[in-house]
Amino acid sequence: MTTATHTDNFSQVELDKFNALANRWWDPEGPQKPLHALNPARLGYVRDRVPLRGVRALDVGCGAGLLSEALAREGAEVTAIDLAPDLIKVARLHGLESGVKVDYRLSPVEALAAEAPGTFDVVTCMEMLEHVPDPGSIIAACATLLKPGGRLFVSTLNRTPAAFALAIVGAEYIARMLPKGTHQYRDFIRPSELGAWLREAGFLLEDVSGLYYDPLRHSARVGKRTDVNYLACALKP
Repeated sequence: MTTATHTDNFSQVELDKFNALANRWWDPEGPQKPLHALNPARLGYVRDRVPLRGVRALDVGCGAGLLSEALAREGAEVTAIDLAPDLIKVARLHGLESGVKVDYRLSPVEALAAEAPGTFDVVTCMEMLEHVPDPGSIIAACATLLKPGGRLFVSTLNRTPAAFALAIVGAEYIARMLPKGTHQYRDFIRPSELGAWLREAGFLLEDVSGLYYDPLRHSARVGKRTDVNYLACALKP
């Protein structure tokens, strides 16, 4: 595993890209339309494996808070972090409007791990690992933040021809559901690579499942095929 620190484990290009989307993040017909469809499936995957009421949850790379608010509505005590300041501003404003309480922070996960080890029962890190220089560092920080017996939930894109065809060519260039340049194929992550980072951080990998998005029905579901999007659940012993 490489040794990026919390001062350099980000891409300014990526942060600028997501800051530019901040004002329309919560628009279900906006640039993040697919994310709105994926969110119930992501929440269901977590909820099926962990009772959320009363647990302490951390949402890493929270964006403007779609999953963060969903976790809080299920009864979790949620802290959510991101490095894009405009997204955190929008997340806080939306929380005030919705009345859903989330503790949003502008913080690297590595810095939070140094401050608050062993704090959380659940950590989620969705659609984020493929946007940072050192995903293994993120995984290691999540391990530090979890209590023994806690679980990490991750979603990302597999590095396959199918993922290139659907997530980049199809979604960004043909259907134009996502802004061009949202994803870089070289940064997609194979399940075997994710598994190696998880083992190195001391996790036990419990499950890997596919995450399917249907653009015609604007819906998503969890299934078996992992060749495009996939979810993973890992236990900290």
